[in-house]
Amino acid sequence: MLRVKRVSEVIGKKAYTSEGDFFGQVEEVNLVDNKIEGWRIRVGSGFVSSLGGARGVVIPHQFVKAIGDVFVVNKASLPARDESSAMIEEMPASDGSREELM
Repeated sequence: MLRVKRVSEVIGKKAYTSEGDFFGQVEEVNLVDNKIEGWRIRVGSGFVSSLGGARGVVIPHQFVKAIGDVFVVNKASLPARDESSAMIEEMPASDGSREELM
């Protein structure tokens, strides 16, 4: 478990994924019973489309890998870029022709 001495020193730090991609900036901490439950991160422009246009996300503290000069989030906890993008699926219609679904 990560230990944080001063939460105020973490607010405003740049957040990166475990792969090294810029993710956003730490805006706020969520506390429950005086323990860190999660972190609200304002998402950078590179991840907004993969999160369905959301400007911010709450990352549970268990998915934070490191806190130092930067804030590192486990990339496996984030949705894959092509999972959240809108896709058109094609399904065969009952008469054998193709039918598009949105």
